[in-house]
Amino acid sequence: MPERDPRRMAAWAAAGVVLALLAAWYLARSRPTADAAPPPAVATIAAAQEPTAEPGAAARGTKVVVDVSGAVKRPGVYSLTTQDRVEDALERAGGATRRADVTQLNRAAKLEDGRQILVPTRGKVATATAPTTPGGAAAAPEGPINLNTATLEQLDTLDGVGPATAQKIIEYREQHGGFKTVDELDQVSGIGEKRLATLRERVTV
Repeated sequence: MPERDPRRMAAWAAAGVVLALLAAWYLARSRPTADAAPPPAVATIAAAQEPTAEPGAAARGTKVVVDVSGAVKRPGVYSLTTQDRVEDALERAGGATRRADVTQLNRAAKLEDGRQILVPTRGKVATATAPTTPGGAAAAPEGPINLNTATLEQLDTLDGVGPATAQKIIEYREQHGGFKTVDELDQVSGIGEKRLATLRERVTV
């Protein structure tokens, strides 16, 4: 058996090592590498900016217009809100007169648009505002109208009495503390004996 050359054996061994390293390098190069996982995206959520109501808007309420008449110092039409009450309307009208009987009113009631607040005098009974027809005119009451508690709209339903005369009747009763008799109507400007005769059966005190 021929002797093996040690130098040749070493050369073959070195060549084997080199081939092994090349193979390992090639395999390492050809192996698919996993893509680096991207860093988790940080989701930013913008806070929704909800429209904020104007401070105090709800507390102020809706605008209403009311008619304050009867035994008050400054009767008239006033603008308030649905959050206001009858007491607030009386204050806007200068307050009640000395002859007023505010115990007949619910001063804690909230206001409604188009409402009339009629403040009666002592000894008189407060009446509700006359309902209106679809056309807007006040419905004529079935019985006689009380001169001391009737509203302008109720007086306007009387024959021969228009809005101007009705207002004069209200002003007279406020200035004189109410009517004592029906015949006092002839003291109101615009009502003479003839018109008074036609009104006697339609009014009372």
